[in-house]
Amino acid sequence: MSNEVVLLSAYVSMFGMRVRIALHEKGIQYEYKEEDLSNKSSLLLQMNPIHKKIPVLIHNGKPICESLIIVEYIDEVWKDKSPLMPFDPYKRAQARFWADFIDKKVYHSGKRIWATKGEDQEAAKKEFIEYLKLLEEELGDKTYFNGENFGFVDLALIPFYSWFPTFEKFGNFNIEKECPKFVAWANKCIHKDSVSKSLAEPNKVYEYVLKMKQHFGLS
Repeated sequence: MSNEVVLLSAYVSMFGMRVRIALHEKGIQYEYKEEDLSNKSSLLLQMNPIHKKIPVLIHNGKPICESLIIVEYIDEVWKDKSPLMPFDPYKRAQARFWADFIDKKVYHSGKRIWATKGEDQEAAKKEFIEYLKLLEEELGDKTYFNGENFGFVDLALIPFYSWFPTFEKFGNFNIEKECPKFVAWANKCIHKDSVSKSLAEPNKVYEYVLKMKQHFGLS
């Protein structure tokens, strides 16, 4: 049986970074295809005709879409190395809850920091810090969210670290000052090869956001 793995993504996408980390954690060889989100490829439109979004993992010709679903798929198919989801059903449910929280709360408040101004931006900053503080409480004194081992919630959250300098520049605030425990956790994560090799360079994220703001008339 062939085991062809292709990833369609964009370098700066935090959702794509999740999949790259999971693939590196499992030691999976894959072909990477960078997508231009302003001119989506015919392959992306064919493989994700519903949402037409990245990332898409193509495994033996079959597409899997949505980053957290892809990560769970990778964890189930390549289960012999570096398990990402907890074994206990309750802990698995909790991991999914916090990953969903990250997508619904942290992502949207972070986006509003660079996409808005004035009162809207101030509200977004306040919410963003509140959400990070909730995650700090959940982390507690643990090394990672699942305990001693890097796992699903860590993987879902750490790509945002590449975007922190951009949030700070546009929002004029210091995340480490507000959430030191969170930044200490992030610094542990980025010492892992799978993370350091998968995260986008912060300056590339900033350049991308500047282009996005210009494109949408937000600058």
